[in-house]
Amino acid sequence: MNIYFVNPPFKAEFGKFSRESRSPAITKSGAVYYPLWLIYAAAYAEKKGHHVDFIDAPVKRLNEQATLDIITEKPLGQGPLLFVIDTSTPSIKSDVAFGARLKELYPHAFVLLVGTHPSACAEETLSYNAAIDGVAIGEFDEIVLQLANALDAGTPVDKVPGLCLRRGEDFVRTGTMPFMSNLDELPFAAEFIYKRLDVHDYFFAAATFPSIQIFTGRGCPCHCNFCVYPQTMHGHRFRARSAQSVVAEFQYIADHFPDVKEVVIEDDTFTVNKQQLLTFCNLLREHNLQRRLRWLCNARVNLDLETMHAMKAAGCRLIIPGIESGSQQILDNIKKGTRVEQFQKYVDNARRAGLLIHACYMVGNEGETRETMQQTLELALRLNTDTAQFFPLIPYPGTEAFEWARRNGYIELDYDKYCREDGTHNTVLSMPHLSAEEMVAFCDMARRKYYLRPSYMLHRLWMGLKDPSDLKRSLKAFGRLRHYLFGRKR
Repeated sequence: MNIYFVNPPFKAEFGKFSRESRSPAITKSGAVYYPLWLIYAAAYAEKKGHHVDFIDAPVKRLNEQATLDIITEKPLGQGPLLFVIDTSTPSIKSDVAFGARLKELYPHAFVLLVGTHPSACAEETLSYNAAIDGVAIGEFDEIVLQLANALDAGTPVDKVPGLCLRRGEDFVRTGTMPFMSNLDELPFAAEFIYKRLDVHDYFFAAATFPSIQIFTGRGCPCHCNFCVYPQTMHGHRFRARSAQSVVAEFQYIADHFPDVKEVVIEDDTFTVNKQQLLTFCNLLREHNLQRRLRWLCNARVNLDLETMHAMKAAGCRLIIPGIESGSQQILDNIKKGTRVEQFQKYVDNARRAGLLIHACYMVGNEGETRETMQQTLELALRLNTDTAQFFPLIPYPGTEAFEWARRNGYIELDYDKYCREDGTHNTVLSMPHLSAEEMVAFCDMARRKYYLRPSYMLHRLWMGLKDPSDLKRSLKAFGRLRHYLFGRKR
């Protein structure tokens, strides 16, 4: 049957909306993520014999009418038709409205919403518009496939697990779809990207441009209370592709993308299984791929020096830890599972191994005060990693952080306010002793203090002289970020 996968338009007049970022927005650095979860589901359905169409409207800055024109210009026939529409919390009302427009144009089609927001708020999402037929709850590759099979065969869709469906004035859930256990069953995201997308349309500020993003595993065994994907879509049971599969995808990228110099491994915690990681590194070296492709990944602060050396030898350039706070009490409150005293050793070991670090810091968690925010800034300056980011907490539906904020009356519950009018992040969290304005002002100040140090600017210049591709990446990111560093744009 025909399945049309749509990353729908949102605020195209202001820029490229990055819907599958962990905090969806038109980002300050200009980062635009590949719609990877949509890509994997589309590639999987295509592998299983269905005809697939795909459109990523935000990356081409298409508005609603331009997107609909592209969809309707291709005959989709009168047979079974399934629209799979990606969503996010800031864009959810717009996403639902777009789905309703498709239903007007194709009354016989089944319109399905997927993503973190409908997974967390299934019935609420369906209540917005009667034109939406259902939502997928959680990891949706297999849900989409089985729904397409049922529509194609004319069998009841309420027998497909993982759905929330409209039944008159009520809604019904069809049970839970088990997580995929054999992730090697999924086709390569890179192969789908090669056939249908342009790598030059996407940008990740920490990566050499152009880059490709992939996932090598799903599910995170950690329980950070703010992290949205493990709590709404993939769970806490870690499942990984085989090292052989991931290296084969690296080989595919090396062979088919001459411009791509770096791979972004987007797993929540790529380094969770040390033995698998070492096998992956050894295989990359056996295939001599470390000479052709660099890579970066998210890496918790329990990563040891031996593993860092192996990663560097296999082509890893940069690691991204979620340091979050300089206060141990806050780390405990958010169930981070890390200790402040781990951070310096982690940074020192990374330097010994020759790895760069992009550190992530966050303010506004349970227990935050002006004093703890200052502790976090002092920690960031002391660690002095290659790059750093500072953001207020944005609690998303389905997370423990959201429930904490809602229970205490700390959060603005209008999803439209998760982004500003121009599509950039907005702070919906405000506490009696610490306002949203104070947290935003602190992050703006921390960013300026971090990046406008003379020693830091000399460091960036030196890095650029040693590696022209790094200079190109830095200038591209700085071109966007300078408005925020120098206070011209809020």
